[in-house]
Amino acid sequence: MTPLIASFLNSSPATPCLVLDLDVVAQNFAALRRALPDAAIYYAVKANPAVPILRLLTARGSSFDAASLPEIEACLAAGAAPDMISFGNTVKKPSAIQAAFALGVPLYAFDSIEELQKLGLHAPGARVYCRIAVSNAGAEWPLSNKFGTTIARARELMMLAPSLGLQPHGLSFHVGSQQTGTAAYEAAIGQVAMLFTDLKTQGLDLRMLNLGGGFPVRYQDDVPGTDEFGAAIMAAMVRHFGNDLPAILIEPGRAMVGNAGVIAAEAVLVCRRIEADPRRWVYLDIGRFGGLAETEGEAIRYRITAGPGATGPVVLAGPSCDGVDVMYEKTPYELPLDLCAGGRVLIHDAGAYVTSYASQNFNGFAPLAEHYL
Repeated sequence: MTPLIASFLNSSPATPCLVLDLDVVAQNFAALRRALPDAAIYYAVKANPAVPILRLLTARGSSFDAASLPEIEACLAAGAAPDMISFGNTVKKPSAIQAAFALGVPLYAFDSIEELQKLGLHAPGARVYCRIAVSNAGAEWPLSNKFGTTIARARELMMLAPSLGLQPHGLSFHVGSQQTGTAAYEAAIGQVAMLFTDLKTQGLDLRMLNLGGGFPVRYQDDVPGTDEFGAAIMAAMVRHFGNDLPAILIEPGRAMVGNAGVIAAEAVLVCRRIEADPRRWVYLDIGRFGGLAETEGEAIRYRITAGPGATGPVVLAGPSCDGVDVMYEKTPYELPLDLCAGGRVLIHDAGAYVTSYASQNFNGFAPLAEHYL
């Protein structure tokens, strides 16, 4: 937690709320640029689409990975040029494709023939890239089950693109969100590079390899630093492409904003539910429906504090009348023994995928407030 956030929290803002230090976002952008100077940074807007973040990154020359037409419009409203935006979702409505193309967005992802055909109809002449499914081993939040196609199918689709009036521009992959190891990138680069080279020998003018996101935030456990990821990625690129490097794109989301924000929450109830269970149940005024969706399966394990003093084991749950609104029951957490209703609880490194996941008034609870400093 930065001094700026700490000072703001001293004013006791209403909870639940996210407090985010924009200077940390700027530092993260600079760190990624240093680690991968040859890569174009396309911020994954879905991680946190707040206007102050989009404006800050636009001013620093970032490009943007958008998942929907409203995200594209938000980037444009923040000052981004259309040619700095990639429509990176492989599932798009025809009307959204048509509108994005009319706005000047030049770059579109796909991973199926049906999506490629939609692009040919509604974005004629656009640059397209095919997303390939790669191993997400090491990722706390895998993505390959839903997105990406096989190497063989990607080859067929890319060869078909020109006949549909599209420009086959490149390939992409995603090693999974909160990727905790560099080996996933190295293996994926090697796998995709073979197809990239093969397609070029077949006459396609491929120019870009999109490495996706996945760069992690340190929650409770240590993870490789940005520099370590950068070194491993560039070594793999040189090993597989030699001096003929394609343009490199990265799509950081969590790594750009995750460690910049802290959630201030309030304990609504602290109780011993079951006599034989030594753990107290701590119900907060934010839960899985209030923005902590990534606690599904206890996948993302935030660092959580509630002041000094002796601690004891707890189960952490949200305020709603839904039985699945339990964040942590298996992962061991401890909070102060004197914590009671009305006490403040801080959820650290929560700047990513919280505000964008928050439901709208489920059980009557309003989405958490947002403060950008």
